[in-house]
Order: sequence, then structure tokens, then C-alpha cells
Amino acid sequence: MARTTTLLTGATVWDGVADAPAGKRDVLVEGDRIVSVEEVGETVGPPGGAEVVDLSGHTLTPGFIDCHTHVTLTPALFPALASSSVAVALRAIPVLRTMLRSGFTTIRDLTTADAGYNTVDLRDAIAAGLIDGPRMLVAPHLISARGGHGDFSGAIDRQYQGRPSLLELAAADGCDEIRTRVRTEIRAGADWIKFGATGGFSSPSDDPAQVTYSQDEMDTLVATARDLGRPATPHCYGDEGVRRAVRAGVRSIEHGNLVTAETLRLMVDEGVFLVPTQFTVLDDARRVDDDAYWADKPDYKRRKFREHRAALLDGANAVAASEVRIAFGTDVGMFPHEEGWREFPTMVSTGITPARALRAATSVAAELLGLEAELGTLAPGRIADVIAMPGDPFTDIEVTGRVDFVMKEGAIHRRP
Repeated sequence: MARTTTLLTGATVWDGVADAPAGKRDVLVEGDRIVSVEEVGETVGPPGGAEVVDLSGHTLTPGFIDCHTHVTLTPALFPALASSSVAVALRAIPVLRTMLRSGFTTIRDLTTADAGYNTVDLRDAIAAGLIDGPRMLVAPHLISARGGHGDFSGAIDRQYQGRPSLLELAAADGCDEIRTRVRTEIRAGADWIKFGATGGFSSPSDDPAQVTYSQDEMDTLVATARDLGRPATPHCYGDEGVRRAVRAGVRSIEHGNLVTAETLRLMVDEGVFLVPTQFTVLDDARRVDDDAYWADKPDYKRRKFREHRAALLDGANAVAASEVRIAFGTDVGMFPHEEGWREFPTMVSTGITPARALRAATSVAAELLGLEAELGTLAPGRIADVIAMPGDPFTDIEVTGRVDFVMKEGAIHRRP
């Protein structure tokens, strides 16, 4: 394929690191790489044959990175559990295209709605150019204690209960079974290992404050993954679950919405990232008394949010006041995939600055995923994942929901 050259001009540029945009810059892209970022007027005209894209009135940023997605899930979870692996994967193809066009050029997907490994196949299909979507890193299944967050068997309709499912594939109790499960996931192509350290809100048989694995079990799981070169991350809400996971050596904590300031300090000391998925959690907590909102949702889920509402709101304030490394993650799939941008204004509503929220989705997210040498910043030599949105997200964070230019690896997928 011939290398293309593109000059992006007229936009205010933010590099993914600074506290504010640097002003108007010309960004020159050749092939899949950024060649130069220069002040407007310093570029000696576009190279011959270059396409010029005028993005005046826009802010140009690195492509967004979502560190917590579920591209094969929908809020109506159980029909997906009853579908074939092929059907689940096919339904994810337009989801992936939508996410890319929304500005998310990289995602980490943390659990499929399938007993097989279709997110591994989707990852590889995108990398091979067979389908459009964000580049993917995947943890195919949530390794869970029986009766823990990954065990929905009690909520599945009886007509589906005899069908082999991810519920059986992901269940593991005791160190020996956990060790085997981790090795099986990695053999099948997992980039990350995800496990349930505590209960959750959407699972019927547990509580988000309950710890569902012992310290020995978590230690075994994380060490087994580490021996095979894979980082581990837990689904984890409650404080004790977070502390056990941190002691075990995880790279990040998913959710952590019931965490205390003391435990956040432990995470800072140990260099553990937090992926707080605040929109999906705080939207439910803030609307717990809205009967219309809860009309089509399980009673047990509303009961849990009512019980933990005050602690969830306090936890969000504690995160904003802390120095923990926040990486952006949405939990899309638990809500519509096209609404992942809502995580940005929710983060800002808790006291997180726009700059911190935007770094969470660019340079900090890239560091969490081990991709900081190539992604997350706009600089010469980096992969050309570049997006633009009309307006200024530093003064109006909601413009993150209006991305209208998307370039991934130098190829343009959306234009104003």
C-alpha cells in the first residue's frame, strides 16, 4: 500500500500531557507516523501530493483510549449469553466501528459475552485490517469465584441453564483451579487477565463490598499471570478487596468506587492505576430514587445502589482529591457503546480537572497499557492516532462527545 501524507492544519493542538493546549499547530503525518508538530506558519507548505485537512475551530488531541470496555455486551445481558459465538462477534462489528468514529482509537476489552474467545478474534481481525475498529487489548473472560461477580447462573432463564457458557468457563475456586484458568486464558490469546476480587452491583448473588477471593487466591492468580508475562486487573469495588489486590501485585483496579482515602494512598505508594468507570456507577447512584429510571432494571441492583449510595459519592470525592493515577475507562456495554464520552463530564463533575480527565484517556491510559512509547501523545515519531472536536474540551468538557475527525495509524476514518 502506498504511503500517504496528510497535513492537519488550523486546529489548536494538545499533546496529551500539558495542562493546556499549546495553540495552533500544523501536524504532518506520513504513513502511520507523526513527522512534525509545528506552529502555524513555520511549515514551508505541505509536501507535494499531501492531503491538507483544515480543522480550524477544532481542538486536536491524541486518540482516546478506553481501558474498560465490553464490546460484545449490551445492557440486556442474558440474550447475549444465549447466542452463538459467531452471532455475538457479528453484533460487535458495528459497535467497534461506532467506537472508532467516536474518537476511541485504542480499547482494552475486559470480558466477552461468550464461552469462546471471540474478542481475541475481533482484536486480530482489526489488526489485520479485515474490519474497522479501535486496536484492542483483551482479557477474554472474568475469572470469578462461584457465587461471585462473574457467576450469573442463578439469574439465567432455565431454558439456557444447560448450555455451556462463559459462566462455567470463567469459574475458578482454590489456587489450583485458578492457576489452570489463568494459563488457559493466556494460551487462548489473552493480553490481560481479569478477575473478580469483590461482588458487584449487576450480579445477583453478591454485594460490591464483599471480597470473593482470599489473599492466597489473589496472590496465586496474579503471580501465575506475571510468570507468563501478563498483567492482571480486578473487578473490585470494596476497600478490602482493593487492598488485597494491590498486595497481590495487580497493575490496575477496575471501578474502586467504594475505596477510602487511606487505600488510595496505598495505591499511589505501590504505583497501581485506578480505572474508576464513574459514569455508569454515579448515574445509577444519583438517580436511585427515580422510579421511571429503574422501571426496567433489576430490583436487587437498585437495592444495592440505595445501600451504598453515600459511600459511592464519598468515594468519587476521595478519588478527585487523591494523587492516584487515573486511567480512563467507561464500562460501555453496561450502557450504550456510543455514550462512552459521558465518562469525561462525570469525572469533571466530581472535581477531577478537565486536564486530568483528558490525560486519563491519552498519556496515562497509554502508560497503563504499556503503549506509552507509541501512543497517548502527539509528538514526532509516534503512531498517528489523532482526533479533533469542535470547541475546547478544557473549557467545555462535553465537546468530547462531538468528535468529528478521527485518524488511526495515519488513515482517516471520519471527517468534519
